[in-house]
Amino acid sequence: MMHEALGLPLRPLGRTGLLVTPLCLGCAPLGHMPETFGHGVSEAQALATLRAVFASPINTLDTAAIYGDGASERRIGRALRERGGLPPGFVLATKADRDPRTGDFSGAQMRRSVEGSLRRLGLDHLPLVYLHDPEHTTFEQVLAPSGPLEVLQQLQREGLIGQIGISGGPIAMLLRYITTGAFVVVMTHNRYTLLNRTAEPLLDAAAGLGIAVVNAAPYNSGILADPAGSARYAYRAAPPALLTRARELAALCAAHGTPLAAAALQFSLRDPRIATTVVGLTSPEQVAQTLELARHPIPAELWQALAEVQVDESDPQTGG
Repeated sequence: MMHEALGLPLRPLGRTGLLVTPLCLGCAPLGHMPETFGHGVSEAQALATLRAVFASPINTLDTAAIYGDGASERRIGRALRERGGLPPGFVLATKADRDPRTGDFSGAQMRRSVEGSLRRLGLDHLPLVYLHDPEHTTFEQVLAPSGPLEVLQQLQREGLIGQIGISGGPIAMLLRYITTGAFVVVMTHNRYTLLNRTAEPLLDAAAGLGIAVVNAAPYNSGILADPAGSARYAYRAAPPALLTRARELAALCAAHGTPLAAAALQFSLRDPRIATTVVGLTSPEQVAQTLELARHPIPAELWQALAEVQVDESDPQTGG
């Protein structure tokens, strides 16, 4: 009942059988990745953040083997050991990754990645595993015999993983993968926000195929949370033109008594095609603030005004 009472009703994650809250904790920054996020996170701070999430109505978290070279998963594993394991009803997703040193994206590497995740997290089963950033290989190699997809399917048959998803950057690439029928969840990032709608065709296609959509980075990596001069867009320094546009959005929101961050977050939360929205949080205070932003009342006339603002029509060049 806590989920519903605090405005986070559980939603089906497509046809996976999993139930998720509209908000999902993104654990990439908890892996101490200052080169990506512009700031580091200590282990103590990461653990405090995870404890706050476990005590909140949020029931979903997302990580990856490659985040902080395994640091994100190790820290989550420590937090889970404190609690005696994954809390009942909690959905944990991780990602099968290439070798960050050699770039190896083989089927054998996918098995090593998943087995490493299980060790670091201290689990014997992963509810959801995404094939991560296949832009670093080719479609043909992913689907080849004994390749990444076949190995993930074998791990599924072995009971080590539950559901298989796909997570990456370029929208045209993700569209190609979801039409194979091999993936039940697709994650996009930085491409469906107040500033960028390039994922629109993916959301429509996934809805038609019955594939769950997970939308990450609703703040476009920071610019829509605080459009200051040091703001980041798609994990890089924000271009001046987008900084100007973000400030225009902030002024528009302020005129309607709404924080820009609330509108940016709820833009994703309110879309019926999106099962859950991944937000990177790095402190207990941010957990509380984000729950408040998710509940902030937004007038209909602001949504109408925001819909008329020009957006970035380019597919951001990002990693995942």
